[in-house]
Amino acid sequence: MMAIAEQAQEFGKANHTSSNQCGVTLMNNQNGYTIANVMANKPGVTIRELPSMIRVDGIGKIDFDMDEISEAVGFEFAPHDFEEVMSTHYGRMVVLDDHVLLFANPEDGAEYLGFDLKPVN
Repeated sequence: MMAIAEQAQEFGKANHTSSNQCGVTLMNNQNGYTIANVMANKPGVTIRELPSMIRVDGIGKIDFDMDEISEAVGFEFAPHDFEEVMSTHYGRMVVLDDHVLLFANPEDGAEYLGFDLKPVN
C-alpha cells in the first residue's frame, strides 16, 4: 500500500495521454439522482455519488436519452432541463432535440459537429 505522501505526489502528476472518457457532474438533487439511476446500467458508464454532486463518467461516448429520462422523472425532460441539472462536463457535447451526447474524442462526433476529417495537404 502506498504511503499518503506518495499518493499525494502521484495525484499531482500530469498525465497527457487520452483517457478516452467523458462525463458530467450533476447536482445531487431529485432530478440528478434520477438521471444517474437511468444511466447506471449502461455499458461503460460509472456513477459516483458524492455529498454535493453526482459524477457520471463514461468510456468513449455517453448518450443521455431524454425519452428515458422523461419516463423516469415523470414529466417531459428536455435538453435544457438536463443543462440546468448539470454543473460541468468534459468531452465534446452535442445537444440534439431528444438526446445529449458526450464524446471523449471530438472526431467521434464529427457528423454532428460539421467536422471535415479529410486530410489537409
